Amino acid sequence: MLGLMQEWPLLCHKVIDHAALYHGNREVVSRSVEGPFHRTSYSEVRARALKLAQRLDRDGYGVGDRIATMAWNTWRHLESWYGILGIGAIYHTLNPRLFPDQIAWIMNDAEDRMLFVDLTFVKLAEMIAPKVPSLERIVILTDDAHMPETSLKNAVSYETYLGEADGDFTWREFDERTAAGMCYTSGTTGDPKGVVYTHRSNVLHAMAALQPDMLNLSSRDRLMPVVPLFHANGWSTAFSGPMSGCAMVMPGPGMDGASIYEILTREKVTITAAVPTVWLMLLQHMEKHGGALPDLTRVVIGGSACPRAITKAFQDDYGVDVIHAWGMTEMSPLGTLCSIKPDYSHLEGDAKLDLQTKQGHPPFTVEMKVTDDENEELPWDGKTFGRLKVRGPAVSSSYYKSRGAEQFDAENWFDTGDVAHVDPHGYMQITDRAKDVIKSGGEWISTIEIENLAVGHPDVAEAAVIGVAHPKWDERPLLVVVAKEGRSPSKQSLLDFLDGKIAKWWMPDDVLFIDEIPHTATGKIQKTTLRTTLKNYHLPTA
Repeated sequence: MLGLMQEWPLLCHKVIDHAALYHGNREVVSRSVEGPFHRTSYSEVRARALKLAQRLDRDGYGVGDRIATMAWNTWRHLESWYGILGIGAIYHTLNPRLFPDQIAWIMNDAEDRMLFVDLTFVKLAEMIAPKVPSLERIVILTDDAHMPETSLKNAVSYETYLGEADGDFTWREFDERTAAGMCYTSGTTGDPKGVVYTHRSNVLHAMAALQPDMLNLSSRDRLMPVVPLFHANGWSTAFSGPMSGCAMVMPGPGMDGASIYEILTREKVTITAAVPTVWLMLLQHMEKHGGALPDLTRVVIGGSACPRAITKAFQDDYGVDVIHAWGMTEMSPLGTLCSIKPDYSHLEGDAKLDLQTKQGHPPFTVEMKVTDDENEELPWDGKTFGRLKVRGPAVSSSYYKSRGAEQFDAENWFDTGDVAHVDPHGYMQITDRAKDVIKSGGEWISTIEIENLAVGHPDVAEAAVIGVAHPKWDERPLLVVVAKEGRSPSKQSLLDFLDGKIAKWWMPDDVLFIDEIPHTATGKIQKTTLRTTLKNYHLPTA
């Protein structure tokens, strides 16, 4: 017997319909690429997205067509997503921090037919476009007054393109399993791999993200997604924001500490989300210039492990709750958030910070387990770590063109490549990436834990730990440090700072001070580059 409920496909454009109908006057504020702040609303975002969908439909784009975007978080980028989704086409976010040849490779792999690009990246697009035969048209996300001279063929300003439609259009209907978006992994090993989201997965993921133990968004919030929409599906904010009816504050290209502080305070942001490097810049700006965050209640930090010092500074100095998050492009991307369950509500001070260094527990729709190399499940005792595997309705079942099939098994478990343990209350903690963990004398050393502690040193701006060859122990840890401006920490001061906080045999064998640590295009520490650069480094203990 089947139930007697209406069929209501989970399509992404229904999200902006809801926002426009029930939260139509809620603000969408952006720092524009041209400079001034721009204010609009959900009802206007929907109206302009309909115009875009109408124009795209008229130009022959439709279900399954890949349409690329290379842009900052602004109202135009948000409109573009919904306009593309409304005809069944696929938004394909491009990371402008990649090398031009990498972007061209990704666009050719996806066979993008069209590109929406911000003014900031026009020169980059000029380098890439001739290498992408499938590319037919480029829309520059600006108006005619700011339209640059460009060698791009068939280029048109966004406002002109929209102006040729009246918005008298009805969203196209299709199966909820239709592809909605594409995002390629950063390709730290081998070529990037394409992740393809569906309308159903995006909607379910956004609903999961809204749960109180996750982002806990409501119409009373003012959300600022500092994390770019081109980074791991924008952490769902393009859907969870409008779905909740919260105001959205889009930071545009202003990603430095001063710009982030200005928009946080000016626009009375209540919740924001970004990778740790952004928050390090903000905290360093405030440490130097002063200031307060009276409206901000919580900050979501993910993308890489959140250093304990960042959590402590936000909470102790500014009264802002930190929610440590973990996820992957392949997971849409939220996997866990470290909200406080009743089992741990009594914790205070260092004990609470110890808990908050964990990546947290998953929402409904995410299942996880930890296994050994033989795929045997390991106990949830908070100590035994192994390979972290996940599955769920917003987790990839395979990569585009069936790449990386070895990461998926017959029961849909996806091997994340992370090494982790889970405690009895379901809190997961990543101890390393499988390729980064240091194997010393047959035992594993977590580089992440040492890094997070080292960043707590008052003179350290950033830290990374890698394994260096050792004749007796196979590998030993090397601590690589970038000092804060105007500070000169010593090797001994770093080792003294770590002493007593980690096991003796985890202590780095040496400390190396450098001017800059390399990062991936998504802001993560690029340990592959560090390992290559320092492959012949001679430890004093060797």
